[in-house]
Amino acid sequence: MASGIGARVARKEDSRHLKGKAQFVGDIKLPGLWEAAFVRSPLAHATLGRITKPAGAEDRVFTAEDMADLKPIRTVSTLPGYKMSDYPALARDKVRYVGECIAVCIAPTRAEAEDLAEAVEVDLTPLPPVTDVFAALDEGAPLLHEEWGDNLFLTTDYDSDLSTAKAAATVVVEREFKTARQAMNPMEGKGVLAHWDHKADQLQVYTSTQVPHVIRTGIAECLGFDQASVRVIAPDVGGGFGYKCVLQPEELSVSWVSLKTDRPIRWTEDRREHLTAGANTREHNYKVTAYADDDGRLLGLDADIWVDVGAYSVWPFTACLEAAQAGGNLPGPYDLQAYACRTYSVATNKPAFTPYRGVARPGVCFVLELIMDAIARAVDKDPLEVRCLNLVPGSAMPYTNVTGKYYDSGDYPMAAREAARMIDATHFRERQRAAAAEGRHIGLGFASFTEQSAHGSKVFGSWGLSVVPGYEQATVKLNPSGAVEVLSGNHSFGQGLETTIAQVACEWLGVDISRVRVVMGDTGRTPNSFGAFASRGMVMAGGAVSKAAEELARRIRVHAAHLLQCPPEKVTLHDGAAWHDQALVKFSEIANTWYLRPDLLADDVETTGLEVTEGYKPDIDTGLFTYATHAAIVEVDPDTGLTEILDYVIFEDCGRRVNPLILDGQSYGGAAQGIGTALFEETLYDGSGQPVTSTLADYIMPGPAELPNFRLGHSETLSPYSRHGIKGVGEGAAIAPAGAIVNAINNALAPIGVELTQVPATPHRVLSAIFAAQAKKEAAR
Repeated sequence: MASGIGARVARKEDSRHLKGKAQFVGDIKLPGLWEAAFVRSPLAHATLGRITKPAGAEDRVFTAEDMADLKPIRTVSTLPGYKMSDYPALARDKVRYVGECIAVCIAPTRAEAEDLAEAVEVDLTPLPPVTDVFAALDEGAPLLHEEWGDNLFLTTDYDSDLSTAKAAATVVVEREFKTARQAMNPMEGKGVLAHWDHKADQLQVYTSTQVPHVIRTGIAECLGFDQASVRVIAPDVGGGFGYKCVLQPEELSVSWVSLKTDRPIRWTEDRREHLTAGANTREHNYKVTAYADDDGRLLGLDADIWVDVGAYSVWPFTACLEAAQAGGNLPGPYDLQAYACRTYSVATNKPAFTPYRGVARPGVCFVLELIMDAIARAVDKDPLEVRCLNLVPGSAMPYTNVTGKYYDSGDYPMAAREAARMIDATHFRERQRAAAAEGRHIGLGFASFTEQSAHGSKVFGSWGLSVVPGYEQATVKLNPSGAVEVLSGNHSFGQGLETTIAQVACEWLGVDISRVRVVMGDTGRTPNSFGAFASRGMVMAGGAVSKAAEELARRIRVHAAHLLQCPPEKVTLHDGAAWHDQALVKFSEIANTWYLRPDLLADDVETTGLEVTEGYKPDIDTGLFTYATHAAIVEVDPDTGLTEILDYVIFEDCGRRVNPLILDGQSYGGAAQGIGTALFEETLYDGSGQPVTSTLADYIMPGPAELPNFRLGHSETLSPYSRHGIKGVGEGAAIAPAGAIVNAINNALAPIGVELTQVPATPHRVLSAIFAAQAKKEAAR
């Protein structure tokens, strides 16, 4: 059975998960293990006074005063105007959001630790909170970080000359848009277990993370340790979505307490902690003016983007990543020549902002795709026609866009036309008219996007970060039994990377995937890696494994050639053996000779052995661009405001598909999250900064009944810059649903005069828009 690139191989990791044999942070058992619970701020903004520990339990409660030797999380950037915020593991002097950690309590069980936390008395003096991005910018607004003098982490200004576009434009579209704040909600929340290993003479930290090597760096820096004194192990991880690719305050507190008490300490996040104190994301405000001609050709775009990034800057990406990505990606897959954009990363009394699947692109895709539909309405043309007129054609590839993004390969209009074909857009208008005759409101919407994947050192370096991704490393070796071992510092947290990088090794070595063992995410065993985020795992880790496996295959052929008595170039590898014509020598025999019977080796044998470590990054550092078009047909009930998805199509191109089965799963999962963004998910705060969506009864996510039967189409345009032509795809399907679905809603309700410009498009918002349109019509009579 084929196991290499392109095979629909079942995931290697599924067996242990389905049998209940996986090991997450919460499953680990160590002698003397105690549990931790945090005292968290009940106020969004307050000065912090005396903290009174329960009598008799003083040695089990720890505050910032106790942790004076623990450095705060300090995220630097060299970008002009950037303001740094110290993010303490436990609050010092003041608190800046509801749920901020004030003290950590430990006990033999979590219940006892929580009881102890409830007994801690905290003196807080309320300060006026700021929970609105525009109120935060008002003169005289309460300041989160007084030394700044305002509430701006950073402003950026990208400005090209719009004068020609303005002069040529016959159509001007102005809109304001808003996207809701969201929480990531992985199946497994954050979790960390730390203990001092006296034999290894190092701190060992088990943590639910996407980036174990990076977290080791952060923990070592804050503790003042040499990195060799810290080992970070990511066991099984139940989802990440970007939430688990930054240094968490709880990781530092638990590590410090473990060192202080010389016992294993564990904390696992519960769902309420996640919803109230976990990182938030995706709260954007836009003001956009688009300039077009009578054909619907987009000539220029002028935008202001305000992002509510919360109270602190996360490490290592800063609080400004979201706005930087929004400004850089707003032009999307379109051939746009004139563009100006100003972004504002605004501090508020909310949890710190963390990257989330798609990083800003769900917001900018939503905005730009609604703009494209608005232009189509203004010129009285079909939205698909206007898109194809503006999308970068295949003949223009490679293409450098107006913000300097280098689109390496593809045919964007083709994807749009294929999505339209799959959803039968040609006959939709007939179907829409028939539905209208029955009093039903159905609509069709499209959204196209590019996904910048595996962007490298120059891109991250341009953001002024102190920690910049570089070469990914991997080790591939043939063990004495003839099986293959792959060691990668990257990590699998649900995206199937454990399987797909094994397939890459199979491609070179000709073994069945059952003979490949993958070890990931342990800084004590694996080569250095920056981890899995930004759709880089398969491109980077897969590329490193490919490069190492290629070299290992060469070495195996050299050893086999001696045993087969033929030139190495005459040796082929397949079925777990080296072949010359009909003669073969099994990998187990080759490995046995090297490791256990060196007396059989040639006198001039290569001494590099059967273990290979290689470093890799793509031939181009600006990223590889996946692209897709989503198309949705919805029905809207004007009496209840409910939206039902009748059909949903995704046509995407991510280069070479390593495992189509896993790729389909990625698309299903991403699109499901995107539908949550479009219709359901919203983290809400009241005027005092209190989170009001603190349970899953309040924070609504789509379930099976709300999700459509996704239909997928693919093309394979190989990237010329990566090994095997692979592009990243992990974030892509989450980007477009809001744009496609809201365009479909607007299309369905066009006869009423409705145009939604905010997500999620909840029944309340849909009904409010219907009532407003009806009132406007009445007023015009």
